Amino acid sequence: MSTRIPAANVRLKRAYEPAAGDDGTRVLIDRLWPRGVSKDEAAVDLWLKEIAPSTELRKWFGHDPALWAEFQEKYTSEVRANAQAFEQLRELARKGRVTLVYSAHDEEHNDAVVLRGLLLDGAKGRETGR
Repeated sequence: MSTRIPAANVRLKRAYEPAAGDDGTRVLIDRLWPRGVSKDEAAVDLWLKEIAPSTELRKWFGHDPALWAEFQEKYTSEVRANAQAFEQLRELARKGRVTLVYSAHDEEHNDAVVLRGLLLDGAKGRETGR
């Protein structure tokens, strides 16, 4: 049995976009609940805040594209140190489609992009999953 996760199994979607029938398992990967989004609107199946960047890393990065490469490295280290939460997410993605739900405005420079890359075997978040 292959442990490789097909790219189609991992999607990214902002918490402010409506849920869709083909989202599969919707996993909120932010440490903080998205501002102004109700639980019904978010329609998340799992809130995996343990996989989110640490508060210190999130504040340091501040979604500054100039810090993107370093953020990817630091966040990757944090994810690898949190093997249990990452393995939980990998297992969901192996079974079927998972949509990583995030609240960042920048759709190219955020933790969901990095996490998707890691799930797809260490691509370090270079794919967007859209």
